[in-house]
Amino acid sequence: MTGIKEIAKRANVSISTVSYALNNSPRVSEKTKQRILTIAKEMNYIPNRAGQNLRRKQTEIIGVHLSSYSGSFYGELLDGIQHMAKELGFDIIACSGEKSRLFLPQGMIDGIIVLDQFYPDEQLLEYAESGHEIVVLDRQLEHDHIRNVLLDNKEGIKQAVQSLAASPVETIDIINGPQGNFDSYERLETATQEISKLGKKFRIYKGWFTEESGYVAAREIAREVQPGSPVEILALNDEMGIGAYNYFKKTDYFKQTQINITGFDDLMVSRYLDPRMNSVSYSKREWGAVSMNTLYKMLNGQESKDSLISTKFLYR
Repeated sequence: MTGIKEIAKRANVSISTVSYALNNSPRVSEKTKQRILTIAKEMNYIPNRAGQNLRRKQTEIIGVHLSSYSGSFYGELLDGIQHMAKELGFDIIACSGEKSRLFLPQGMIDGIIVLDQFYPDEQLLEYAESGHEIVVLDRQLEHDHIRNVLLDNKEGIKQAVQSLAASPVETIDIINGPQGNFDSYERLETATQEISKLGKKFRIYKGWFTEESGYVAAREIAREVQPGSPVEILALNDEMGIGAYNYFKKTDYFKQTQINITGFDDLMVSRYLDPRMNSVSYSKREWGAVSMNTLYKMLNGQESKDSLISTKFLYR
């Protein structure tokens, strides 16, 4: 079945341009619209009537694009978005994957909140250029129709590293997040700079912001551990820190060696580990609420601005 993606490819225009033409929008010229309509007819395109009906007015539905649904992290964030959306008279849908990225240009939703590193910058900028309102939580993009609502990764990591100043360890083991991830990049860059300022060294281990990757990294760290010597691990999110904890908990390392683990996100489960895991804390519900409120202002032509969600290191 022919879709607007195939029409856009044949017409050599953007998906949003095809959507505007099929919905008789004044945002495209009459010449371009007629050319697209002719191509659509030749390709036996059958329009999505539900989508067309929604396009005529606000749907009062917001799309939240996520790269994953795993872990408690996303639950708290979505809860913050949902509560603010309800207060403002909106509903939300959580989605992921390439096909769901067509919801916005097809008019099925009014705007989007993005925490999905796999969502291409180019596509977001294209939609913004077409007048769609977008809030991003995982990158910095400059456009009149885009707002950045980001975590203050730098301050949280600075505080976490400063807490290690009195530690006798000479080398701090860092479990990194996925390559290409904005938060991972900021946290790693800040961590390495601050550790160097302390006159200490660091080792970096690959991770993916998952518990499993933290477990694997801990197994590699264990090969460097000298019995009786203290170990400082800085995991760039709590899930990896918990994975590292689970690995060492199954061994005798906690009995033989002082192993301190610091994470980022202050997940509920991290507060009940024994020995305790320190973490950088912030309100995920606030993050979600601010992002939703920002998008609402954009959709209603009100003044809006970029925001930075505060973070704080918690020593337990």
